[in-house]
Amino acid sequence: MPAVTGVLHHRGALAVAVALLAACNAPAPDGADADTPTEARADVTELAGFVNLYWDEAGGRLFLGIDEVDAPFLYQTSLARGVGSNDLGLDRGQLGETRVVRFMRSGPKILLVEDNVGYRAVGADAAEARAVEESFARSVLWGFEVDSDAGGRVRVDATDFFLRDAHGLAERLREREEGEYAVDPSRSAVFLPRTKAFPDNTEVEAIVTFAGRPTGEWLPTVVPDPTAVTVHMHHSFIRLPAPGYEPLPYDPRAGVIGLKYQSSGFADFAQPVGEPLHVNYARRHRLHKADPGAEFSEAVEPIVYYLDPGTPEPVRSALLDGARWWNEAFQAAGYTNAFQVRMLPAAADPMDVRYNVIQWVHRSTRGWSYGASVIDPRTGEILKGHVSLGSLRVRQDYMIVEGLLAPYADEADDTMLEVALARIRQLSAHEVGHTLGFEHNFAASAQDRASVMDYPFPLVTIRSDGSLDFSSAYDDGIGEWDKRVVRYAYQDFGSGVEAAAARRTILEATIADGLAYVADADARDVGTAHPEGNLWDNGADPIAELERLLVIRSLALERFSEQNLKPGRPYATLEEVLVPVYLLHRFQIQAVGKLIGGTRFSYALRGDGQPLPQAVDPARQRRAIDALLRALEPEVLALPERIVALIPPRPPGFPLNRETFARRTGGTFDPLAPAAAAAALSLEVLLDRARAARMARSGAPGFGELLDRLLAVTWYAGATGSDGAARRQTNTIVLTELLRLAVDPEADPAVRGVALDAVDRLDRWLEAQLPGDRALRAHYALARHMIAQMRADPKSVAELPKIPVPAGSPIGAAS
Repeated sequence: MPAVTGVLHHRGALAVAVALLAACNAPAPDGADADTPTEARADVTELAGFVNLYWDEAGGRLFLGIDEVDAPFLYQTSLARGVGSNDLGLDRGQLGETRVVRFMRSGPKILLVEDNVGYRAVGADAAEARAVEESFARSVLWGFEVDSDAGGRVRVDATDFFLRDAHGLAERLREREEGEYAVDPSRSAVFLPRTKAFPDNTEVEAIVTFAGRPTGEWLPTVVPDPTAVTVHMHHSFIRLPAPGYEPLPYDPRAGVIGLKYQSSGFADFAQPVGEPLHVNYARRHRLHKADPGAEFSEAVEPIVYYLDPGTPEPVRSALLDGARWWNEAFQAAGYTNAFQVRMLPAAADPMDVRYNVIQWVHRSTRGWSYGASVIDPRTGEILKGHVSLGSLRVRQDYMIVEGLLAPYADEADDTMLEVALARIRQLSAHEVGHTLGFEHNFAASAQDRASVMDYPFPLVTIRSDGSLDFSSAYDDGIGEWDKRVVRYAYQDFGSGVEAAAARRTILEATIADGLAYVADADARDVGTAHPEGNLWDNGADPIAELERLLVIRSLALERFSEQNLKPGRPYATLEEVLVPVYLLHRFQIQAVGKLIGGTRFSYALRGDGQPLPQAVDPARQRRAIDALLRALEPEVLALPERIVALIPPRPPGFPLNRETFARRTGGTFDPLAPAAAAAALSLEVLLDRARAARMARSGAPGFGELLDRLLAVTWYAGATGSDGAARRQTNTIVLTELLRLAVDPEADPAVRGVALDAVDRLDRWLEAQLPGDRALRAHYALARHMIAQMRADPKSVAELPKIPVPAGSPIGAAS
């Protein structure tokens, strides 16, 4: 690497790209062949930069110039051109791992070695640091043969290095059971338009083709010829950031993302005995005031994000608006115009590490959006924020409102688009927040939308005339929690102020103001304990919100008709519009469930004054059980017959998919399938094994009490009359899940015992019944058969079918 002066400007003004020199197609000089060193060949083009590149046009080879060995730098891989399937998870712009690497030479060989930054001795002398380095293995990523060595300027042929599977694509396809694939060198090549060199970073892109035979269902849907999967892989060599960045110690209360190297930062063997060995740093961009002493100041170098020009209007304007919300938070931290969002210039490359980008990513099916970053693994400094927004997200919100409104009566209704764009603004802010270094806060929805880092569900209200109001469906700005996190991570305290003490003051004020924080680990699973750790919920009272949502759902189902479908669309596709309406309450069910066996707690440190964990009041837990049991009643589960009559079998070209209900009726719509899906969602919450274990230990209410009440409103309530079929179906699902829990080897033994006891009591009750109704007799006979089979062969329970439920999250999703 040449000793080029200057600092990596990953957020600064646009640099002029180094143009590729005109390729020379002339043959090699007489006597020159593939074995001739590059400096002796006339058909080689030089691209001078951080790491010099040499392009051999005639041979189709790319060489690296290595002017310095044993000097660390950053190496980043990414997927510039993706596969386009959410299920495969290989998206355009997807970042790989950022590595600290160095070149080492041994005779005719150059090694690219990755340093082991998971084990260090920070601030120690050279001998102590060397003792740690030599105690843990490094990784050699590649070995190069020296092609030429003139006056210490070494060149190596790096073509095979760049054409390898640097992103682990073959392994991903194998994991997804899509087939065995390997790189085909004959169909791979360096991609020159995105191969460039700059003073502080060198960018190389390659067209890489994987050959194999498809064995799964997803790959053939997104590749013209699934025996040849061609993507673009991008490689970035990056100069280490200049000195002056102060790592921010990670604090679990602050809502910032840590290094997460090996899940817990890194081991610092220079820590004094008695201090924690493991150290973690928070992720953040470098940001300083131009005038640290001023209350408000412009930044020395602002944080600038660039939006993908491939984003269409009106989505483009919505994304710009939402991302710009963050400037308000930086203003609250004392900065003037320190956070900016612009359109990416046509000449700029979104994979260039110097640009923070918001990319508009297309997939064949809807899926997550996410915010990733290129960070310095040593310090947590963010060098590049890279947001990937799934384009189908806006269409999903449009369809949710379409189902609730029944808008296709006489005149056009702009509400669907307005709500969808409101969600896109929030999504843009959310994902940019991750690339600024911020974690999710799933408690925000219970605190008047205190953060854009929650997952928001559309807040729909009912007007006095019974119509639905979407004017406040999504928030329209940054939240109070977000301002606190920016102040904690980015405030420039100036000289004379002890930064650590000032940050403690910010956290203390946040705690005193009652702003709660619940992270992913305590929110995502249905069995987690924190009652405020919920995804896609609304309001401070989950029980009241569930009741309110059920009213809105009932109103929407009453109005559901052909007016929910645009003219010219197949009637059968009413089902796709029906699904999010019928399952409108699916996420709020989970929020109510968190009260049962729930414990409110904080990420407290000794001495910070936060209260100890406190179990949810037993009376409130019982009200939550009541609410979930009401959701199993036939009047909630039943789908009106007139809606069933609207949905014919699927026409050619419109097959069933995961956005539709499963069915056991062949090609016709199954009127009981929606009820089965809704019941399964409630029972997943009620019979979660972790929740059951907490209830078994607390006893107030105990898990046995929950099962008694569940069986009372299902099996023991009778199953005849007009709603008999729906009741019998729910009963069977209840028994299936009870049997599954009773034999679950990972469930707590006390829980399994309570479940087995409930099954035994049910069996004795069934034996004593003598129903005259034939359907009921058959229903009871099947139940006794299932119980007998479980007793004879507990492993057979694993073969009982799970109720398929149409895809939910990420309806309204961001990562």
